Amino acid sequence: MYDSSSTEIVEKYHPNFEGWIQEFQEWQTRIGFDPAWLGDYRFEIRFDWDSAGDEIEFGDFTGMPKWKRRMQIPQQNIIDAILTMVSVQGDTEFASVEQQNHLLATAPTEYDRKSALRIMCEEQRHGWQMAYLLCTYFGEQGMREAAKLLERNAQDGTRLLGSFNAPIDHWLDFFCFTHFIDRDGKFQLKMLSTSSFQPLAASMGPMLKEESFHLGTGANGLRRIVKAGVIPLDFLQKYINKWVSTGLDLFGTDESTSAEWAYVYGVKGRYDERESDLDADREHLNEASRGLYFDELKAEMVRISKGRKEGEPELFIPSDKFNRGIGMYAGKRYTVQGDPFEGSDEDWENYLTEILPTDDDEKLLMEEYMAPGVEWIQYREWKG
Repeated sequence: MYDSSSTEIVEKYHPNFEGWIQEFQEWQTRIGFDPAWLGDYRFEIRFDWDSAGDEIEFGDFTGMPKWKRRMQIPQQNIIDAILTMVSVQGDTEFASVEQQNHLLATAPTEYDRKSALRIMCEEQRHGWQMAYLLCTYFGEQGMREAAKLLERNAQDGTRLLGSFNAPIDHWLDFFCFTHFIDRDGKFQLKMLSTSSFQPLAASMGPMLKEESFHLGTGANGLRRIVKAGVIPLDFLQKYINKWVSTGLDLFGTDESTSAEWAYVYGVKGRYDERESDLDADREHLNEASRGLYFDELKAEMVRISKGRKEGEPELFIPSDKFNRGIGMYAGKRYTVQGDPFEGSDEDWENYLTEILPTDDDEKLLMEEYMAPGVEWIQYREWKG
């Protein structure tokens, strides 16, 4: 529910956005998302102006009024940075629906089906919100970027970020994705919630409230799997190893100049921008956010692992050095404990088959652990 005293719901749309809505409906049909699944759910544009604030909070424009319209933004490169932030955020929202909607037909319980459907509805609303910003505030350039949100496709591998092209083949992947990747989404949204572009900052409050359910669904799903005790935890650990490195990579390169300039412009802050008393290390912004994310993952996994049955190993978050594709550890060989790997190429490949899911593991998962009739996840009744 939303506090109407602080949240404005926009009902009347700019003509540019009206045209985009028709393309959105065509996109739903194209990816196989039946609009009838929405029920009485409505896509709405929501702004929380109170949480956005009126003054720029960090960077070289600190203390100046936040920009409410494109014409107030002082430089084209700042406009381009905002367009990039909005476009990337919108791209992830639509990609996740493309990745996940096929799972609705195989939900283990009605609770899980309705939870996943709610997530997909809200992800579409988030993408809808980002397209609204592009079409309403950024003219023809924004309209082009909004159109691209519906042209790229996760199944074709054309989404902007790697995690959002990865197949989500089954419900174990879904729970890992919503726990690890949607948690990264929470970090990204919070970093934009202090943005110098006020409509972007004001969009984040309602989105963050919805995002909390998404990552909560992932944590709850993993916890219920652990309590059911059907999937061995050393087997489950392989999937944790797979998805954690992907989530860490989403924070971007180390010593990122684009992150530094976004901070200088006030476009994107730190995750703890309003809580921290320390000056920002502008050259290591991605590393700082990644570190906070990593610490949160470790604390969450301790809680998830508490429900394990006697004799099962404790689940853990692998080292942030393991299996990285971006940053200082990209392409380097480290164990899940963070130690340098010693051995030949063949030894390394054998090690990876021990600690990451293989084709044989996928077959075992679907044909035995998650086979029809197997109660591989703790039952929960839908009360929504």
